Amino acid sequence: MKLGCCYYPEHWPEDMWEDDARRMADMGLSLVRIGEFAWSRIEPESGQMHWEWLDRAIDTLGNAGLKIILGTPTATPPKWLVDTMPDMVAIDEQGQPRGFGSRRHYCFSHNGYRAEARRITVAMAERYGDHPAIAAWQTDNEYGCHDTVLSFSDAAAGRFRAWLEARYGTPHALNETWRNVFWSMEYRSFAEVDPPNLTVTEANPAHWLDYRRFASDEVVSFNREQVDILSKISPNRDITHNFMGFFTEFDHHDVGRDIDLATWDSYPLGFLEQFWFDGDDKRDYMRQGHPDIAAFHHDLYRGCSNGRWGVMEQQPGPVNWARFNPAPLPGMVALWTMEAFAHGAEFTSYFRWRQAPFAQEQMHAGLLRPDGEEAQAADEVREAARVIERLGPQQTVKAPAALVFSYEAAWVCGIQPQGGSFRYLELVYGWYSALRRLGFDVDIVAADAALDGYEMVFVPTLPIAPDGFVKRLSALDCPVLIGPRTGSKTHSFSIPDGLAPGGLRDLVPLTIARVESLRDGVAEEGDGFEVMRWLEHIESELVPEFALKSGRGVVFRNENYRYCGGWPDRPLLTALIKRMSDETGLATTVLPKGLRIRRTATHQFAFNYSSEPVLFEQTGQTIAPASFAITALTT
Repeated sequence: MKLGCCYYPEHWPEDMWEDDARRMADMGLSLVRIGEFAWSRIEPESGQMHWEWLDRAIDTLGNAGLKIILGTPTATPPKWLVDTMPDMVAIDEQGQPRGFGSRRHYCFSHNGYRAEARRITVAMAERYGDHPAIAAWQTDNEYGCHDTVLSFSDAAAGRFRAWLEARYGTPHALNETWRNVFWSMEYRSFAEVDPPNLTVTEANPAHWLDYRRFASDEVVSFNREQVDILSKISPNRDITHNFMGFFTEFDHHDVGRDIDLATWDSYPLGFLEQFWFDGDDKRDYMRQGHPDIAAFHHDLYRGCSNGRWGVMEQQPGPVNWARFNPAPLPGMVALWTMEAFAHGAEFTSYFRWRQAPFAQEQMHAGLLRPDGEEAQAADEVREAARVIERLGPQQTVKAPAALVFSYEAAWVCGIQPQGGSFRYLELVYGWYSALRRLGFDVDIVAADAALDGYEMVFVPTLPIAPDGFVKRLSALDCPVLIGPRTGSKTHSFSIPDGLAPGGLRDLVPLTIARVESLRDGVAEEGDGFEVMRWLEHIESELVPEFALKSGRGVVFRNENYRYCGGWPDRPLLTALIKRMSDETGLATTVLPKGLRIRRTATHQFAFNYSSEPVLFEQTGQTIAPASFAITALTT
């Protein structure tokens, strides 16, 4: 795994560049990402290209032995471009423009902006496509950041209508699929269909689902336009895009099919603060991040582009964008780096080289302070570089457990949650975390991925089962656990004939007669476990494997398949995983709080996210807080 950083030569006097490049190389870095926000410096006026400064920056970095990941600057179109076509900005759900003054101020559906994005991409590729220092390209930056996937502009409305016509052919077919007879919503032409915002009350969920599918396809096609240009003009160089954490607004698997490797931006402390974690977790892991945040995304994005992935932005200190922004414990930057290494990252790049003393990100730490002195993380990067060099390349191996992840499932659960606390990401993360607490490595796979060869398969929820999914599950002879709401909707967001779980009834013969969502603080008790948030009333001739004290069945088993008809708590999930692992002969390792392990083909890595020393009984090692231990595996 290579180490790198994100650098903005346009932010600093040119006489600093050579020294910066030398210091990067001395620190053990070999990659630098630049350029993704530089459009206004490259082209300050329409057609007036100023390349010379970027030529010198690339040469300076390359002369120091650094390889460059060059970003296309389309996430920050300059003011002159916005002024030439003001309707290129996205429109939010309330009908307000997302205007100039920060970043990501464009609508994916605006044909004029798409043409400009292609033009600047062609210009950059022609200028630098065969430069020996350019190792890879990054398309744009963080698609969808700041809620910018969904746009409700006139441009989006027009392309949505064309998308619907291509999908359905006739307004009659659209009306039948969406069942627009409800509330007299039938359309006479595609021209009558608007985006689903600004309705008096909720819009048809089928309308919303198709709009989300459309918006995701717009991201995919926008990205593909740049990939096609770069791969043609600058062949034999990897193309990537940097995805974000806990973000489901477009289908990353679809984007991943067009790039060479997926990358993501890792900010464990910010994510802990901003998402659903309870007060105990936020207190206990305030300066470390929850033990599964980074690993979850490593495994997710490894599954998005045929196993090739990296970390484009790694948090090296306090960030600026969360509600509260603590500093990492000493050792955490090295730990996060080594955890990426253990999960198979091709590189980890720190954001950023030097903390900026100005503008929106001036409170975001870097490897250097604003005065140029080294920040705490610098020595940790050196330590990680030394360990990586000593260990040599690591080969990832197929995990024993597969966990099925679906972006469409996230959209379905968000459009019609039925309960205020039914959050798709939280449910999936909870299942992933339960596996990790028991010492298992996990592959997170798409719903259309091959599942053969795994020893356990987990489907936390999949309301719409894609074509062929039930057939692929039926071919498995390993234990399979299927979660609530799976098979509960058709492709057009209706309840299936015969009720849920639809086609999965062939695997576990049961019927979901009705469902109820439970308010926060309410739980239904079983023997040593609780079901919270969501409870399904199940009819089946099967004897329940787990039932509530009331006698209502929660988990039903048929051969190697199990169905869980509720939101399981930690004890129930743990019990189910242990039973499944016993059935397949896998050993579980109950890990102490804060400890996680990850195996490569040759080594086992143990990571202590606790603020206290932890004894890892399997190896007899006492691992210091915010530290890691590595042992060679015997064959």
